[in-house]
Amino acid sequence: MKGLLDWRGHEWLGLAARLYVGYVFVSACYHKIMDPGVFAVDVATYQFLPLSTVNVFALTVPWMELVVGVMLVVGLRVRAAALIVSGLMVAFMIALAWALHLGLDMSCGCFASQAATEEDAISWHTMLRDSVWLLLGLYILVFDRRPLGVERLIKQRS
Repeated sequence: MKGLLDWRGHEWLGLAARLYVGYVFVSACYHKIMDPGVFAVDVATYQFLPLSTVNVFALTVPWMELVVGVMLVVGLRVRAAALIVSGLMVAFMIALAWALHLGLDMSCGCFASQAATEEDAISWHTMLRDSVWLLLGLYILVFDRRPLGVERLIKQRS
């Protein structure tokens, strides 16, 4: 296992995974930050969180998505960002599974609001897509141990 973890190709595969997942998270947060009220309605539609926590969730999660997305793209605190991304993906997938279990016909709220149900409708395809993003986050966490990016540049200059 040690040899697998030390393979130099992980730097480049990790970079590709980080750029992709970082882009996904930065793209996903845009409409949520621009209109947190609409996103709060999307969150409430899942019928998963207590209503008293929906607004706090809708105000904080998009900013977390932005921060970890940027951290992945620039290569700063990559493993911490990958851990947060993986945790967010697990949480999103649990909520998605709950909504599918309830048979809700709704938008996932990932990239568009509830008003765009046809463009972003939840399905088992959404669960598969999120599983891929979770696996990429876990790959970054486990295998991207010497990430290319800002953090490596800082270490090299020290």
